Amino acid sequence: MFYRPQDGHGLPHNPFNAIVTPRPIGWIATRGADGRDNLAPYSFFNAVAYEPPQVMFASTSAKPDRDGTKDSVANIRDTGVFCVNIVEFAMKDVMNKTSGPWDREVDEFELAEIEKAECDTIACARVAQAPANLECKLTQIVKLPGAANFAVFGEVTGVHLRDDCLKDGEFDVLSFNPLTRMGYRDYSVIREKFSLQRPGE
Repeated sequence: MFYRPQDGHGLPHNPFNAIVTPRPIGWIATRGADGRDNLAPYSFFNAVAYEPPQVMFASTSAKPDRDGTKDSVANIRDTGVFCVNIVEFAMKDVMNKTSGPWDREVDEFELAEIEKAECDTIACARVAQAPANLECKLTQIVKLPGAANFAVFGEVTGVHLRDDCLKDGEFDVLSFNPLTRMGYRDYSVIREKFSLQRPGE
């Protein structure tokens, strides 16, 4: 089949987010100007540069009390920092609990009973037991077409790696089975990997 998004797809559910899969999940921790911590997962997330290391995530909906966006973007707009927490399979249920449309006063760390730790290079909390945490300084927020679409870019200023995820000098993703987002309500987990050598290497 072929469809133009502006004309609709005629299917029971929008297939777009099931096409670009699997997607890594950025579990974004922020702290508001009022000192309240926030934690929410975003599947429009990825690394975008090596030197200096940079990441991005996109927020695509809004809350009535956040001026056209969600808590994460609003907090980052105010403070200029955020922390990306990598999600392992074992954390799937607590991650999912933090995805709810909670009031801005709710601390999702406390709601989901997630141990928090303080970041080293920024004023922000992080998921203490996550396989890895990326402390980030905001570089830019880009308004995308659409009512509440924002892409947030940050430079990584500090990296935490959980000791048991380091094997023979490498960060071993199979040691914690990263959780990934598929389409609709579906997720997947990475349990296998293989290597390919690029031409010319």
